[in-house]
Amino acid sequence: MSSAHSTAKSALLADLPFFIYGTTRLGDDRIPFDERVRMARVAMDAGIWFHTSHTYGNALEVLHIAFDRDRAKVPKLIVKLLANTKAELRVVLRQNLEPLGLDSLELGQLCLGGELADDFARGGNCYQELSRLRQEGLVRRFVLEIFPWTSGVALAALRGGYLEGIVDGCILYLNPLQRFASNELWELLRKHNEPVVALRTVAGGNVHRLRDVPGAAWKEYLQKRAVEVAPIFERSGIPTWTEFCLRFARSFPDVRATVGATSRPAYFREFLAAQDNRQPLPAGIVEEIVKLHYRWSDETDMRAEHWSM
Repeated sequence: MSSAHSTAKSALLADLPFFIYGTTRLGDDRIPFDERVRMARVAMDAGIWFHTSHTYGNALEVLHIAFDRDRAKVPKLIVKLLANTKAELRVVLRQNLEPLGLDSLELGQLCLGGELADDFARGGNCYQELSRLRQEGLVRRFVLEIFPWTSGVALAALRGGYLEGIVDGCILYLNPLQRFASNELWELLRKHNEPVVALRTVAGGNVHRLRDVPGAAWKEYLQKRAVEVAPIFERSGIPTWTEFCLRFARSFPDVRATVGATSRPAYFREFLAAQDNRQPLPAGIVEEIVKLHYRWSDETDMRAEHWSM
């Protein structure tokens, strides 16, 4: 890669705050509605970006109410755009913009399936549609969502150079317990200095809770991984799992931001405090976790049923 090309890559997504607030918990109807609105307001007051989707329960309703109380503090948004066709892409864009009272979106997370994914992988005319959406001002930029079972699509598109000038980077689960890209794709992302947004900062909760509390881990594989990672965390001497995970994300130069969710202001403030520490993890610790990622990808991730993880 030429130095000019590398410099151009480094400018992509460079304006993102390192911590982005994930709004999944704002759609949880087990939490009183007013509490969720208050949480949204706390995050708005922090002046950071939000990550959201119309698929997160009634999170958009919560956000709309919070936004209406102070439109001057409406955050920039990353929004999931799930679509199997070009037509669906426009529909889902409106499904997210209109409930929030917004005319445009800062960053669209392309969650592609069906014929749209196939077209994307081969450099088809979907790129013209993405360019039109940008030109129309409906979406300023795009990132491509990656899962183990969609890694082939991203791999083909990256190898073909199709993302250049249209899609600014990739977004995937990346934390000490998860790296949701195939080993081959991950190596290509690193080689090309592809900008990355890391999802699920703390992997669903404190590593000791995931390891020790029955049912705390969403899936059994996470509990097993927590068993392996907890000793690494303990040896690090880092006081909190949140700080450990933020510093893990900092350990990859191309990671622009990490997205973490919470419904509790105290935990949110913990995220904010941890993001101020710009030190990556010690290289030896990162190497241990990366080796686990490679093994887990081969043993579990790439063999998993779609959407089972």
